[in-house]
Amino acid sequence: MLQQLRKQAIANSLFPPTTLRRAVERLGFVQADPIRAPARAQDLILRHRVQDYRVGDLDRQYHRLGLEEDRFYAHGFMPRSTWRLLHPRVGAPESCPWAKPHRLSALEKRVLEVAATLERIHPGDLEAYFGRQRATNGWGGQSKATTRALHYLHYYGFLRVAGREAGIRTYEAVRSEHEPIDPAARFRKIVLIIVSILGPLTDKSLRAALAFLTIRGPALKALRATVPALIESGELAQTTLDGVRYLWRTDRKTRGRIKAAEPHEAVRFLAPFDPLVWDRQRFEEFWGWQYRFEAYVPAPKRKLGYYAMPLLWRDDVIGWVNAALQKGRLRVEPGFQKAKPKDAAFRREFDAEVARFQTFLQQRQPAKL
Repeated sequence: MLQQLRKQAIANSLFPPTTLRRAVERLGFVQADPIRAPARAQDLILRHRVQDYRVGDLDRQYHRLGLEEDRFYAHGFMPRSTWRLLHPRVGAPESCPWAKPHRLSALEKRVLEVAATLERIHPGDLEAYFGRQRATNGWGGQSKATTRALHYLHYYGFLRVAGREAGIRTYEAVRSEHEPIDPAARFRKIVLIIVSILGPLTDKSLRAALAFLTIRGPALKALRATVPALIESGELAQTTLDGVRYLWRTDRKTRGRIKAAEPHEAVRFLAPFDPLVWDRQRFEEFWGWQYRFEAYVPAPKRKLGYYAMPLLWRDDVIGWVNAALQKGRLRVEPGFQKAKPKDAAFRREFDAEVARFQTFLQQRQPAKL
C-alpha cells in the first residue's frame, strides 16, 4: 500500500507538462518564496509542469493570465477562482468589501483613501503622505508602518497586488465586489483544491493546510462536515495505512481505488516547497528519511545545504542536490540519503536533468499561454 500511495502522489503531482495557463489552473495554487538559489520556488515548481518553462515566466505572465497573489495555505499565485474563496477572512474589518467585524485603524483608513486615488501604489509612494513612521513587523523587526498597513489591507481584501517593481509589490484598490460564497460550498472547494495539490494527504496535514481560515463559531461546524460529505459524494477517496488516513481526489468511476501510473525513468530536482514534498510528515513516511529546509539554519548546523532540493529518481526520493550558477555555468552537487544508484540509466538521467535545469535558467522565449 505504501508503494501505491507513493506512486499515486507522483502521478497526481507531476502531471504531463502543459501550458502555463493550464498548469496553474490545474494546480489551483503555486507557492512562492523570494529566495533565489539559483531560482525561486514558484519557478522551480512550474518547470516540471509547464512545457519549455524558463525562469521568471510566471512573473512576466501572471497578470495577463488573470492570476492573483495572496495568502492561501502559504503565500503564492493563484487563479481568481481560488482567490475568491479566500474572502471573507475571519476577523476582516467591518468596512472591508466583504464586511466583517473589527475596525480599521486611522492609519489604515488613510492609506486606503490614498490608494483609492491612485492607479497603482508603491510602498515608497506613501512617504510623501505619512513620512517614515516605523512599526514592529510580524518577525519582530522594524518596518514602515505604512508598509504594514498595505500588507494588512491586502490580506483582508481591500487591495490586490498589481505588479512588482524591482521585486517590491505594488498595489491597487479592489474596485469590484462579489457576493460571499455560502460557507459549506466555499469549504468544499477549498478542501478539493488543497487535496488536489497535496494529495494523497493525511487528516493532520489537511488541518494544518486549512489553518489559514482560522474558522470559529457556527462556520466551524460546516468545515468539519466537509470531508465526510466529500467522501460520501465520491469526490474524495480514502485509505488507512498504519492507523493514518490518507485522502485524495477521485470520482465515482474509480470507486475510491488508487490510480497510480508507473514512475517515469527520470531524475527530477524538486523545489523545497514542491507539492510532492511540501508535507514533511508525509515525506518521512513515504521516503523513509527526514528532509529539512535549511536556508534559515545557521551554516555550521546545516546537514544538507542552504537550499538543498530533494532528488527524485523513479518513484523514490533518494537524496538531494545543491545547485549554483558560477560564472554562468551550473554547478550541481548531489548528496545521497540512500545508496547512490550505480546503473548507467541513473547517470544518464541525472545528466539530462542537469541539462534541463541549465536551459530553464536561461531567460529566452516565454512559456506558451
